[in-house]
Amino acid sequence: MVVFDKPKALTDTVLHYCPGCTHGIIHRLVAEVMDELGIEGKTVGVAPVGCSVLAYNYFACDMVEAAHGRAPAVATGIKRSLPENVVFTYQGDGDLASIGMCETVHAAARGENITVIFINNAIYGMTGGQMAPTSLIGQVTQTSPYGRNAETQGYPIRVCEMLATLDGPAYLERVTVNNVKNVNKAKKAIKKAFQNQLDGKGFSLVEVLSSCPTNWGMTPQKALEWIDEKMIPQYPLGVYKDKEA
Repeated sequence: MVVFDKPKALTDTVLHYCPGCTHGIIHRLVAEVMDELGIEGKTVGVAPVGCSVLAYNYFACDMVEAAHGRAPAVATGIKRSLPENVVFTYQGDGDLASIGMCETVHAAARGENITVIFINNAIYGMTGGQMAPTSLIGQVTQTSPYGRNAETQGYPIRVCEMLATLDGPAYLERVTVNNVKNVNKAKKAIKKAFQNQLDGKGFSLVEVLSSCPTNWGMTPQKALEWIDEKMIPQYPLGVYKDKEA
């Protein structure tokens, strides 16, 4: 009896991510949701610039590569042109919360009927570990070698909390994937976000707290523990907006 199998919505391409990176887990959850909803054939994904820039190699659905930070704008154009299709973006914190913040906020404010999967690992991963908008106070990065200082570098941006002040979004939830229980919760949130789009409810964003062992300078196991110890207190898990509820 088969108890586990690779989702059909994932290709056979070997993932390029560092050992212990949780992008692979999140990719699998997105693909499982596509399989379960039977939407792979009508789904269009939008890849970002960042660690997941090669997402178009991993998902079996149609994929479009967006310029840095512009995935929500690209997704908006695709969805308005092809309203019967399911459109999602898959973005890191540098792409979504820095250069792409404008596109994110305005797509949410307009209530665009798209799904955004937002990966928050509190650092710029692909370019070598610089401080990101989501880096924690005191966090050491390549560009904050003495730790992030609120007086000179500001405070971390809480995307779900910020977007929850807008009238446009239909659904905002923050989850993580650092243990089995949280992986299962993350899948439910991702599935709800896609189902909302199918039901025409509008803009849905799922923020996933993710690990970056390489740039955090930790073992994969310690990185998962760091999410519990450091990230969740700064970025509490939970539903921040659900118009249905």
